[in-house]
Amino acid sequence: MSLTANWSYPTSVRFGAGRISEIADACASAGIKKPLLITDRGLAEMEITTRTLDLLDEAALGRAIFADVDQNPNERNAAAGVKAFKDGGHDGVVAFGGGSGLDLGKLVAFLAGQTRPLWDFEDIGDWWTRADSKAIAPIVAVPTTAGTGSEVGRASVITNSETQEKKIIFHPKFLPTVVICDPELTVGMPKFITAGTGLDAFAHCVEAFCSPHYHPMSQGMALEGMRLVKDYLPRAYDDGSDLEARAHMMSAAAMGATAFQKGLGAIHALSHPIGAMYHTHHGTTNAVCMPAVLQFNKPAITGVLGDAANYLGIKGGFDGFCAYVDELNARLGVPKTLGALGVTDPDIDRIVQGALKDPSTGGNPIEMTEENTRALLQACL
Repeated sequence: MSLTANWSYPTSVRFGAGRISEIADACASAGIKKPLLITDRGLAEMEITTRTLDLLDEAALGRAIFADVDQNPNERNAAAGVKAFKDGGHDGVVAFGGGSGLDLGKLVAFLAGQTRPLWDFEDIGDWWTRADSKAIAPIVAVPTTAGTGSEVGRASVITNSETQEKKIIFHPKFLPTVVICDPELTVGMPKFITAGTGLDAFAHCVEAFCSPHYHPMSQGMALEGMRLVKDYLPRAYDDGSDLEARAHMMSAAAMGATAFQKGLGAIHALSHPIGAMYHTHHGTTNAVCMPAVLQFNKPAITGVLGDAANYLGIKGGFDGFCAYVDELNARLGVPKTLGALGVTDPDIDRIVQGALKDPSTGGNPIEMTEENTRALLQACL
């Protein structure tokens, strides 16, 4: 079976090994003549990045790069990126990297033409309508990890560095015009990033599948995304050069991010404030929180996760699914507790309040209150 395809759901996706060679054509399709490639500091000097810049340069598109992007990007990174975009006279963004580079890249393309401040566009009610949609620059997204799925998302997660809160900035035009999913770009990922990003994709699928909201298309995508993670994440972890496994994990990441239009839940509600305050890796934090959250939601999800277990070939229904999650985390070297992840002497009150304010709470199948969220956090610790 060929693992090369062209998709237009949820946007135009050029999928397949070696397709980074089409970056110049992707820019042309998006109407970009002078792109700014935005990525994180760790990727800036790597061969996959310099090769992409070479391809842009050879096509007379320049080789401008902005890489002042933190692991959890913040408003300072955004302001610096917007300045670089305007100073360079750019007309579009190549968002390149994992979740941080993709989220910041999309945000810069969005903010560069706006007159209102960043936090005016937080994902609250209809705040997104405050934006001048005609002033949003086009985006080509190139993921180099297989986890967040930000390449097919309509939002960016940005940390407010002053309040240490993660905020979601939303607009329909955050969705990139063209995506290049080239699994060869993920071959060099270290094991802990392969594990953490892959488990982020798994968390997206699990939470979307368990969300009580109605969205049958997302439900099917979440279920198949879980299967791809189950079958291929251990292979990608064991052998980073396994292109078939890398390709299927890249699909699972995009599927998870598309599926969570149906909703997320307590896993993400907890991991967002924890990541903002303690700078933990997002996907790994999700993985640590998942076992406790599954038990927290047990009264509402026993049946639905029993169905998932049957599809995935896991025996034992809900309990079997939970046992599988524990086994997968252990196999991939995930710490069992937040304390082991580095969350020491936590400010429990702030984390609980941050979780309750997070938009992800709306998709949790059990209503989150101050009392039960505190107990849930203690279970994760």
